[in-house]
Amino acid sequence: MATARTETVGPVVMGLNKQNGQLRGQTKPSVQSIPAPGKTMSTPQKSSIPQESGGIKFGDDWKKNLQLPPKDHRVRTSDVTATKGNEFEDYCLKRELLMGIFEMGWEKPSPIQEESIPIALSGRDILARAKNGTGKSGAYLIPMLERIDLKKDYIQALVMVPTRELALQVSQICIQISKHLGGVKVMATTGGTNLRDDIMRLDETVHIVIATPGRILDLIKKGVAKVDRVQMMIMDEADKLLSQDFVVLIEDIISFLPKKRQILLYSATFPISVQRFMASHLQKPYEINLMEELTLKGITQYYAYVTERQKVHCLNTLFSKLQINQSIIFCNSTQRVELLAKKITQLGYSCFYIHAKMMQEYRNRVFHDFRNGLCRNLVCTGRFGHLGLAINLITSEDRFNLKAIEDQLVTDIKPIPSSIDKSLYVAEFHCVNDCEGEEGEEKRPQDTT
Repeated sequence: MATARTETVGPVVMGLNKQNGQLRGQTKPSVQSIPAPGKTMSTPQKSSIPQESGGIKFGDDWKKNLQLPPKDHRVRTSDVTATKGNEFEDYCLKRELLMGIFEMGWEKPSPIQEESIPIALSGRDILARAKNGTGKSGAYLIPMLERIDLKKDYIQALVMVPTRELALQVSQICIQISKHLGGVKVMATTGGTNLRDDIMRLDETVHIVIATPGRILDLIKKGVAKVDRVQMMIMDEADKLLSQDFVVLIEDIISFLPKKRQILLYSATFPISVQRFMASHLQKPYEINLMEELTLKGITQYYAYVTERQKVHCLNTLFSKLQINQSIIFCNSTQRVELLAKKITQLGYSCFYIHAKMMQEYRNRVFHDFRNGLCRNLVCTGRFGHLGLAINLITSEDRFNLKAIEDQLVTDIKPIPSSIDKSLYVAEFHCVNDCEGEEGEEKRPQDTT
């Protein structure tokens, strides 16, 4: 479940633009631009930290000059707060890396980061089970960046992810936290982008590649992406990467890596495919398991029995009765995504949609704008420790699938009540310390249609 910004968006008169999945209205265009995968790279940014003789003098109070983001007042659950009390400084990280971490708004390591960072820094393989939204990206990006040697002009780390959007998200985080390191070159490459651009980019120095399996394997076989000196390979959402769709590609990629390499696996579930891979390719991995159930704490799940033709009416009822900030609605086909987005717009609600058949540049724009709060609702295909609801709209034929989901998530999904307690999903009911007004408000119902 992706976390989006929660600022309130005013009334918007919108119309459907089938070209890019956005419902255009009287909203201000986003100022920040996001590069498409394949063109993503880090560029050295001028640090606001005063430096002398090429670096910060020992003893300087460097934290005073950090450009910290606004404090996040949203209520956090034990998925991200049940820590041992460690600090990022405890891991002896480069000061420039710490600067990037703090400027991301990360104050203390989350539980998965506490467990993962020191082991990854030691060079040992890791098999980690942790929920999405608990800081997994930082758990592997921080030790990876700490170990990058800028004097070496070849690919040193490879991050494998199953989707284009995740590749884009991870690459942006990587660029942000490495911005003070002085020249770490990060590249994201996925299917659906221009192969020639990737080839030209790899002709220059690249230290870190974040990629989907098909595209990076293509570049490796063409002799463009040279991975024979990669010291670290990371697999995010390893259960998906080792599914039937990707496992053969992953095996091929590993055959091009050096025998002495470190592999980090992060997965929410441990199917038999992950266990087989671990036995074949990981050497005495350090195992981390921070999960009792798959559902994030703070996410309350319900189901509602409806007929197919009642689903839009049910959504309209939810929109009118719940205090909604943003919602993500999942469908099982691209055709249903566009149809539902159109119907939601006709009901008078702002809505974007995104699916695999859209051009990558438009998917990037929709993804970026939704995360920045330019729209209330996002309809899409497929499925950080904050509050929210997950509401499943199912027909009578789906009841057996619901039971399978309950078994897999190790949770009990209850029928939706006539009235839902706002403390389950509205953060202002949990306002802490200096939380002011609506600054702490968050709501994300997820409606699966």
